[in-house]
Amino acid sequence: MIRIILKKNEDKRIKNGHLWIFSNEIKEPPHEAENGDLAEVYNERQEFMGTGFFNKNSLISVRILSRSRVEDLESVLREKIWNAFNLRNEIYPGRTSFRLVFSESDFLPGLIVDKYNGTYVLQVYSYGIQRNINKVTEILKEKMNAENIFSRNEPYFRKLEGLPEVDEIYLGKLKHELIFDGSVYFEVDFEKSQKTGFYFDQSDNRFFIEKIVKGKSVADGFCNSGGFGLHAALAGAAEVSFIDSSSSEIESARKNFSLNKFSCGSEFIVSDVFKYFEEQIELKRKFGVVMIDPPAFAKNKRSLPVAKKGYERLNRMALNCIERGGYLVTSSCSYHLKKDEFLSVIASAAAKAGKNIQLIRFNGASLDHPQLPAMEETSYLKFAVFKVH
Repeated sequence: MIRIILKKNEDKRIKNGHLWIFSNEIKEPPHEAENGDLAEVYNERQEFMGTGFFNKNSLISVRILSRSRVEDLESVLREKIWNAFNLRNEIYPGRTSFRLVFSESDFLPGLIVDKYNGTYVLQVYSYGIQRNINKVTEILKEKMNAENIFSRNEPYFRKLEGLPEVDEIYLGKLKHELIFDGSVYFEVDFEKSQKTGFYFDQSDNRFFIEKIVKGKSVADGFCNSGGFGLHAALAGAAEVSFIDSSSSEIESARKNFSLNKFSCGSEFIVSDVFKYFEEQIELKRKFGVVMIDPPAFAKNKRSLPVAKKGYERLNRMALNCIERGGYLVTSSCSYHLKKDEFLSVIASAAAKAGKNIQLIRFNGASLDHPQLPAMEETSYLKFAVFKVH
């Protein structure tokens, strides 16, 4: 066990519940340590702060795993995974598919686990977790009866941690899964789908839009596998247009629409969403509800100014496609774009589109994405619904 001493006054954020220690906060880095080693952290007064995974090559030098001393790492991992599982069972009784582990938010730094029935898909962004990945997979196998375990990592975050940009199959194989979100069925093809296979973070928000779509024409931009649009079809939309630049995602949305035996009008369009809205504006076509859930435009703080312009343009175009009295459903998963900035961007877009808007719903990610109050990094998704006048 290595020992980390913080510089003077660098313990306040950690005492308040934050779980990251940055390289410039350490008094003297331990030269003999290996990446992924467990480290006990002390403040300058030699008070014990917690135990975490050390990485000498990352800006985040220590990711706190426990506020206690860790004698048996496997027992700690088992307890935390089991606690995460019990939370999901409480908030989603009867569900067999959800985000099981949400990294720091479940006190398992750098580990994401999405559960699809008996298939478990991992994202690993901590050197310490990667070094102990066999312990994690054994726990999933023994405690959760996992049939398939594999990773679907994002190279950008692996690179930041100095980890190889590869995926692995730890158990079983990449098989299709049929999941149920409580109302709608989705077939997940892990070889073709994005991220870990499905966007669980919007699950609760999809249920909300069912309140506003009945009898309306609906556009689902950046539809992915059809999540929002399928819930609109379920709730009685007159017609739903699914739009995405990925032909495989459009094919997935089409299959899911058929799988659920929906009968409303539908169209499935492979197109850049910006280009699609341009065409609809030219045609003077209006929808009762436009829903947009784009990928993150701001991967880092430097890209935020350009991202804001992109979000404003996208939302302005969407607003110009909405009939008077309709609804704009809009999201951003860019962590660096804060709530106030996001709402300001939408307000600016509305002004430029000559629309008056009322915010009727604002939410974050679904309940299987808990947040730590002391760690704003655990809150990233912004979801907003506006009445358009």
